[in-house]
Amino acid sequence: MRYYVMPSNDIRDNLATEEYLMDTADVSEPLLLLYIQKPCIIIGRNQNAYEEIDLNYLRENQIVLTRRVSGGGAVYDDLGNISFSFVTKKGDTTFGDYRGVTTPILKALRSMGAEQASAGGRNDLYLGDKKFSGNAMYTKKGRTYSHGTLMYDVDLSVLGKVLTVSKEKIASKATPSVPKNVANVKPYLAPEFQKSSIEEFRDELLCHVYQVDSLQEIADKKLELTNKDRQGIQELVDKRYANDDWVYGEAPNFEFNQRTRISDVGIVDVHLSTEKGKISAIQFFGDFFGAKDITELESLLVGTTYKYETIKETLDKVDISEYIFNFSNQALLELLMK
Repeated sequence: MRYYVMPSNDIRDNLATEEYLMDTADVSEPLLLLYIQKPCIIIGRNQNAYEEIDLNYLRENQIVLTRRVSGGGAVYDDLGNISFSFVTKKGDTTFGDYRGVTTPILKALRSMGAEQASAGGRNDLYLGDKKFSGNAMYTKKGRTYSHGTLMYDVDLSVLGKVLTVSKEKIASKATPSVPKNVANVKPYLAPEFQKSSIEEFRDELLCHVYQVDSLQEIADKKLELTNKDRQGIQELVDKRYANDDWVYGEAPNFEFNQRTRISDVGIVDVHLSTEKGKISAIQFFGDFFGAKDITELESLLVGTTYKYETIKETLDKVDISEYIFNFSNQALLELLMK
């Protein structure tokens, strides 16, 4: 088995690297990938970002959002998490065999003191009844690709904030994320591994997977990338993982409505529909006044990606108080993204 430790801490770069290596790497022997990233949310292939994520919390806390090509639910990662991936020939791994594919990780963790670590449920790893790893899998071009998270010292307080959003305002048919009791693996490890930085823990984990004392002993197993590889990876970042059309446009169509009443404005009731992550229809109702025809504002917003930054950019072209008297651009932006 060969391995590659990704130098980037940007989830978009790392997912692009995964996909690129799945398509191009020599998998005559299995390939193990390890990576760490700054705070981010990765939604599954069939999920609706608007339904799963508190997008305002993401924006305010500078958490990156992207979408992976495999299914499953939304995952939060930060610099206390290690992600791991296995790429194998299709016949070497049975699709859906999460227990089998995660065995090297489980054995390594047990040898590091987390003796309770085990596979459970459909695709998760547990310490007793607490989940510390979620996994997903897909096949492509004769290869099977499995990736998972491993929470070492993740800020668990963020999970309930970022993966929570009001369900009654959105109606769609998407794969929901199912909350579970979660835990970091750090307290379950032997004392000598509880003081490690995330990078030190990654390297120790890798040594235990290979059953060696140092990475120098497996230097010949390390994969090296070429400039051509890096160019191909960047193309995937631009095309997919950092592209709003992929992150938001893959969301199922949905409808949204929000209503507010302000004393010096009146009632403002907005009904909105999206297709492929863009506003496909929008109507404003209420008893507000305006010097300009509200249908002009509706026409301006149609076609805009349903995202805070892009809606703000569109609204910055006009003065909203001319359409809804005493209502500000910021107030409308907050109503649309509430």
